[in-house]
This record gives sequence, structure tokens and C-alpha cells, in this order.
Amino acid sequence: MKIGVITDGISRDFEHALEVMSEFGLQYAELQFLWDKEVGDLDAAEVKTVKDLLAARDMRVSCISPHCFSQLSVMNRSTNDAEYHKQMNTFKRCVDIAHVLGSPLVRIMGFRREMVLFGSGGAEHWNVAKGAWDYFLDLVRPVVEVAEQEDLTLVLETETAGMAHSAYLGAKLNSDIDSRHFQVLWDPANCSFGGEAAFPDGYGLLKDCLGHVHIKDNRAWISEARLEQVAYGAGGMSAYLADLGGALRADGYHGAISLESVYKPQGGGFEDGFRQSIRSFVRDFGSPPVKT
Repeated sequence: MKIGVITDGISRDFEHALEVMSEFGLQYAELQFLWDKEVGDLDAAEVKTVKDLLAARDMRVSCISPHCFSQLSVMNRSTNDAEYHKQMNTFKRCVDIAHVLGSPLVRIMGFRREMVLFGSGGAEHWNVAKGAWDYFLDLVRPVVEVAEQEDLTLVLETETAGMAHSAYLGAKLNSDIDSRHFQVLWDPANCSFGGEAAFPDGYGLLKDCLGHVHIKDNRAWISEARLEQVAYGAGGMSAYLADLGGALRADGYHGAISLESVYKPQGGGFEDGFRQSIRSFVRDFGSPPVKT
């Protein structure tokens, strides 16, 4: 399968991150932060440098991943809002970068989570954030229209703090948007913070609308609102990872899978966390040559 890493999970020194990727035979780079900038803030000369560095190593870009629309409330924003326009302009810049670098995908985030979206038996009166889901759709649709016009795929991430924070809601969003240019970026570890099992539950809901996958592992104490990032296979995802890799392979998943290297061991850095995780990730999700 197409496996890679979000490069700043190794280092924001982009050239160094690519060298480490080469060490482990990874070919698919997901771009989020490079050097001292988020990907959407790179100028034309910097984008050309990125393209040249990738070409020199025969690597490809799996996804352009800015944090557009992260933590914007759906309850008090419209498509005419100044901040919405600012985020849309950043997204359009990322679309331009995607074309230059040959990325098939651009990610957005899922706005700010409202806790109760649907309800009945009185909950619709007292607990539901009335209209939130419809407002969310109204804000996402214009972004999808840009993706349609530009002939690439928009992916929205199932983030812990976003509106589509589970595979269930990601699948519902995909159905409601109903565009071949929109798919879900599934992060099963994020979804697990809401108690959703990654496999077979989450995967079964999303397998037909997956555009991209993030893999990491963590431990969560939901009642304490506490999260600990851990090495691959050392946390709550450990029971699902091998089965998930096998199911993606068996079902002929054609997208990319990125190791999201956000584990920072005590006394070390993120590259150390990457090195502790990468071989097990490769074992479960792909089979490029791993150098020893």
C-alpha cells in the first residue's frame, strides 16, 4: 500500500525529514509544516524547492494538509464572514500548491465541535445545538465546490475537536455532501477518544468513502479529558492496527496511509518517537524495504 508520514512528525527541517523517510523506504510525504511555515504559507520559490527535493528522491506528495477552518464555530459564522474568507483563501492557495506538487488531496479541518448534534425525547429541545449540522454543511459545501472546479479531492479529517469527530459522522458527512470530489480523512485514534472502536466498527462505516488515513497510537482518559501519545502499538489502538492494515489491503484501498508521528518520548524528540514506531507501522500497513 501507499505508506508515508506527515513530514514534520520527523522534523520541520524538510530536507532532513526526507532523508529519514528515504532511510526507511517511505515514498509518500504528507505536507503540513515545513521549515518555519505551514504549507499554505510557502511562497512560489519555496514550493519549487519542495518539488525539487521530492523529485531528487523519487517521492510523491500524498496530501497537502493545512489547518484551514480548525476551531471555527459553525454557530456564528457564515460564508460572508471575514475569517471564513481568510481560511478559504488559504485553502485556495493550498489547492494551487497541490497542483504544482502533484498532490491528489487537500485536507481541511472540521470546524469546532458541538457536543450534541441530534436528539429526541426532549433532548432536541434542551440539549441539541439547534441547526449546527446544517450550518456545518453550508460552510463545507463552498469548499467542496472549489475542489470540484479544480478537479482534486477535498478530505476533511475526523479530528477530536471537530464536528465530524467519529467514523459515523464522517460517513454521514460524506453522504450529505454527496460529491465525488469529497472524501473523509480518517484518523481512528482521534475517533477512539469518543469511544468508537476502529475495527471493525469505524472501518466498516468509512471504507467506501476513505480518501486518506492517519495512523497513530495513544492512551485516553475520557472522563478526565486527558490524552497521552505513545509509540505505535503501545496504546488503545494496539488491538486494531494489524486487522485494520489487513482489511485495507484486502479491500484494495488505493489511497495513502500516513504515520502521524506525534509521540515524543521522555528525554527525546519527535524523530525519536518516529524511529520507535516506523518498523511496526510498515509491518502492518505496507511492505517497502526497511533498511537496518
